[in-house]
Amino acid sequence: MSSPPVTRTPRLPLFPPARTPDGPPAPPAVRLPRLLLRGTTTASAALVLAGTVLAAGFLNGHYEALRAHEVASMALGGVLVLQLPAAALVRRAAGPVGERGPWWPLVAAVLLLAADAAQTWTGYERSVGVHVTLGVLLVSAHLFSLVGAWRLPLTAPAAAASSPSPSGTGMGTPSGTGTEDGAGRLPRPSGTAAGTGSGAVEVAP
Repeated sequence: MSSPPVTRTPRLPLFPPARTPDGPPAPPAVRLPRLLLRGTTTASAALVLAGTVLAAGFLNGHYEALRAHEVASMALGGVLVLQLPAAALVRRAAGPVGERGPWWPLVAAVLLLAADAAQTWTGYERSVGVHVTLGVLLVSAHLFSLVGAWRLPLTAPAAAASSPSPSGTGMGTPSGTGTEDGAGRLPRPSGTAAGTGSGAVEVAP
């Protein structure tokens, strides 16, 4: 007695094309401002943390640390001034489908610059209680801004960049076998092959 015909599942390519989780790389008009925002937020967070360490050194009796604390505060103000245009470009830059960027980096840059100016003023006025309290809040705000900037994706959304795979090629799904799911697996063939009857058996490759 002859064995029943079999229906084989299609093979996946040995080296599938590399894809990012969010889609293809974004255009330079979107990618570059976000990289600048990451750089400025990282520098500002490092400076504000250095300022706290230098302030603690001054309170421990190292009086030369006070001058370094002042220099770190001035450098922080300069970085925040540079962060303003970077955040504005992030908001203005259009994505792959024409949408605007997030608004919060620009608002955060304005508020941080104003708070840093107030912090500098309280330091020169020797309002130690207000200066220390505002400094603690500033450290938290800079860290939140840093995390938010690094969470902004540098790639285009997958929905805007998705396109159907050509049928009959090794990189897509052959015609008549369905579509490839998001996990990189092909669905099991439904039904039976034409002319094989109900006794068809599926054999994995």
